[in-house]
Amino acid sequence: MINLTLPDGQIKQYNKPVTGEFVAEDIGSGLAKAALAIKVDGLMKDLSFIIEKDCNLSIVTAKDDDALDLLRHDAAHVMAQAVQELFPETQVTIGPSIENGYYYDFAREKPFSTDDFDAIEEKMMSIVDRDLKFIREVWSRDRAIKFFNDKGEVYKAELIEAIPMNEDVTIYKQGEWTDLCRGPHLPSTGKLGKNFKLMKLAGAYWRGDSNNEMLQRIYGTAWADKKQLKNYLTMLEEAEKRDHRRLGREMDLFHIQEEAPGAAFWHPKGWKLYRTVQDYIRKKLEIAGYHEVNTPQLVNKSLWEDSGHWDKFREAMFVTETEDKSLAIKPMNCPCHVQIFRQGTKSYRDLPLRMAEFGSCHRNEPSGSLHGLMRVRAFTQDDAHIFCTEDQITEETKNFCDLLMSVYKDFGFEEIIIKFSDRPEMRAGSNDTWDKAEQALTDAVDAAGYKYDLNPGEGAFYGPKLEFVLRDAIGRDWQCGTLQVDFVLPERLDAVYIGEDGKKHRPVMLHRAILGSFERFIGILIENYSGRFPFWLAPLQIIVATITDEVIPYAEKVLSQLKFQGLAASADFRNEKINYKIREHSAAKVPIIMVLGLREAEEETVAMRRLGGKNQEILALTSAIAKLKSESEFP
Repeated sequence: MINLTLPDGQIKQYNKPVTGEFVAEDIGSGLAKAALAIKVDGLMKDLSFIIEKDCNLSIVTAKDDDALDLLRHDAAHVMAQAVQELFPETQVTIGPSIENGYYYDFAREKPFSTDDFDAIEEKMMSIVDRDLKFIREVWSRDRAIKFFNDKGEVYKAELIEAIPMNEDVTIYKQGEWTDLCRGPHLPSTGKLGKNFKLMKLAGAYWRGDSNNEMLQRIYGTAWADKKQLKNYLTMLEEAEKRDHRRLGREMDLFHIQEEAPGAAFWHPKGWKLYRTVQDYIRKKLEIAGYHEVNTPQLVNKSLWEDSGHWDKFREAMFVTETEDKSLAIKPMNCPCHVQIFRQGTKSYRDLPLRMAEFGSCHRNEPSGSLHGLMRVRAFTQDDAHIFCTEDQITEETKNFCDLLMSVYKDFGFEEIIIKFSDRPEMRAGSNDTWDKAEQALTDAVDAAGYKYDLNPGEGAFYGPKLEFVLRDAIGRDWQCGTLQVDFVLPERLDAVYIGEDGKKHRPVMLHRAILGSFERFIGILIENYSGRFPFWLAPLQIIVATITDEVIPYAEKVLSQLKFQGLAASADFRNEKINYKIREHSAAKVPIIMVLGLREAEEETVAMRRLGGKNQEILALTSAIAKLKSESEFP
């Protein structure tokens, strides 16, 4: 007897192996019609999968979050079939689902064009209409290699050749089209629906190696229904309007040029914004008991070897030679902070020791991945490391999570998702050490009262971590903050403290950041607010605009008093009509425009216009300055 436990606790019993499709039919015809796949003990399987033993079983429909990844995976396969039907000389290589969509990499001598997209989409819809069944077959490795080589699919054959000799290969067919794939898939192409769209073209090296051939990548998006697709495309249109690179130019905040790839040239207003963000976070850290430090940019490779970063991170480091030494520009700050900790004798009474640095780091990111402020080579982190005892992990985790949430709220982000990332495949430290670190972090975040989603295999190489994902004004998610529990680095770099028992002990090292990098976080802020920053954050807060030249002396007095109070103010004394000035500075997203005419000069008042408002407020100069001074304070 086979016992299948359903999500509601109901148990279905069968006296012989059954397929997921059979179980769905047995539960009800409505469910059978909606069924797309099954989950067996949490693992996604084809609906045709044969269940042979007791398990927890759920039927996946389009309403389930898991279904979206399945739909996108199948959209990639349908797109690949469409491309080969239209362009038979094309070879298919790899095509996974990704966040918000999917892609497939193709090998073809003639370049694709976005002009090809309509024809490919039309062919994809034809394949959906054909309602071709996805059929899973298991082949021997040799048979699969021969099949794809005979077809001229040398890339697929190469993938299979990397599979161990004694392993079989999973093949899926949709009609006459055949592909190498682990699955699972929808029951048929008709279940995919037509809520997909091709988005863009890009180049991609075979298997991600720049020494290999350049392939052509077609990106697409796919959704469960038309409304979701429409909402996503609308969001993309809005995102394009908010693009921080365009707004950075229009607002004169920063620029990036070829002579310094992946590094920002901050203009005066942009640097004012940068310093406001930095001053704010510095104040929060001081209140929270952090000690700010600063460490060298160039560090001997021996320290990176001792820490383990040289083996795991060497390709991302910029390295230089001097005399007989190899030096690396630091890609992160943690080994340097351990060096400060090791100076002098530390006691348990010194712990927890919270060490913060606005550390300037450099990483050799691939040129193709650089993207404005969002992906750079030169960046500054709001980095900190907490050296503590094992007993202090829970309290320090709670304190950090509370601090992070308050910071995000001050910047206008209310919806935060926490992900728990456990041990990656490549890691330092023993399994026992990882067991201890993962348990400590789990206990700590549970005690802090925060819910989290599991993110398997995405931890740092030295420890598990929490990732904090904030949602912006148009619904996009950005992973910014992190907290990592590290038992490895203190051991590797010989960090010790004297315990209450008079003996030497290893501290635990909590790696943590709230903003991540200032560059990326400011890019997120620009796009979140579409450049319309809250008053306290705006790099230019006030424009003093004159109606006539006669009031310039009064305007200069107003400007002087605003600046004396620390407000970011500038003046527009040009001989232009006031409506023109208002339109121009509103387009530049200045929060306050102070309009000064003869009446304001005579009465020592100001007429204040707020960005987006239709009315103006008449206030005495002293009252206006006091009001704006109060609004300019950090939250």
